[in-house]
Amino acid sequence: MNQDIQAYNDSQSNEDREICNVLLQEISRHLPEAENKIWHAHPVWFLESNPIVGYSKLKSCIRLLFWSGQSFEEKGLQKEGKFKAAEMRYTSADQINKEDLARWLKKSKEIQWDYKNIVKRKGVLERLK
Repeated sequence: MNQDIQAYNDSQSNEDREICNVLLQEISRHLPEAENKIWHAHPVWFLESNPIVGYSKLKSCIRLLFWSGQSFEEKGLQKEGKFKAAEMRYTSADQINKEDLARWLKKSKEIQWDYKNIVKRKGVLERLK
């Protein structure tokens, strides 16, 4: 377990910490091969240096973000930003549907846009998988 991510989780309020710990456990279980670290002040998982999934504390919730999530074609995920990201927001750990999360994490390995090189390509995303 990444100690920096655990320290991030431990710094949250009780309810948010519970959400973060469930997300950490499930993401780690389904993406054991992924590199994980604190990136831009939030826990993020990477495959081949490409960001795949992460979570962060917003004012009123914990946001789970999939960088390529708009391509998953999942009703539960909401579009986020101008690229291909999609999110789910949680205010309680019991809102986390582990079956949905497992499916999204599987898709995060199978469907990837190249965020690693987005700056080099001047904001143009290319599909990797």
